[in-house]
Amino acid sequence: MALNIIGIGLKNEKSITVEGLEIAKQSDVVYLETYTSVLADANIANLEKFYGKKIISANREIVERKAEETILKDAKTKNVAFLVIGDPFSATTHMDIYNRAKEAGIKVNIINNVSIINAVGVVGLELYKYGKITSIPFDNLNITTPFDVYKMNKKNGLHTLFLLDLNPEKNKFMSCKEAVDYLIRKGLDKKETVISCAQIGGENPLIKISSAGEVEEIKKYPQCLIIPGKLHFFEEEMIGKWE
Repeated sequence: MALNIIGIGLKNEKSITVEGLEIAKQSDVVYLETYTSVLADANIANLEKFYGKKIISANREIVERKAEETILKDAKTKNVAFLVIGDPFSATTHMDIYNRAKEAGIKVNIINNVSIINAVGVVGLELYKYGKITSIPFDNLNITTPFDVYKMNKKNGLHTLFLLDLNPEKNKFMSCKEAVDYLIRKGLDKKETVISCAQIGGENPLIKISSAGEVEEIKKYPQCLIIPGKLHFFEEEMIGKWE
């Protein structure tokens, strides 16, 4: 009996690792965490067909408030697969359920996969030159942390990755345009270079470099925003292809 926390990648039903797929197929119960992200090119029906398993959608309420009645309860007597889009530990909520399972005496296995944190390498900026990552929430009127993080990273010459809020159950996703509008309200120079990204890790990711004041609305989701820090000449060459 165990809780298997399985990263399924960013693209589609085939992005899961061989190890993860084998465990999912052998599991008695399969849950999919559905509120921190969405796959670029697949939905739950695609996963069910490929894995050959009925998949239970696990929203924030189930994972954060009712796990002891559902996921963890099942894992005490059954082999449970808990599928996570991206990598298991890219969101704190997954560390939380890991800790709660361990406290309950449940065996936990982790199967890693690609996440947005390394998939953004496709943009052309050196990964080790990213500073602190931050998120921009929908309700941000009195929120200053994302802009404060950007200022700190910029001071140190580091790139900033902004993860944008989403609510898949309501088909609600923050766009890069909304994110930049928020940052401009907080003091971002409209001439600052920004990189808008959509469906990174998917079949047809969209990457566009522009000034903050010229960011256009994108209708592909999920999205993330990058503001480059001090650039090496090779980075300048790499990101120039997105103009």
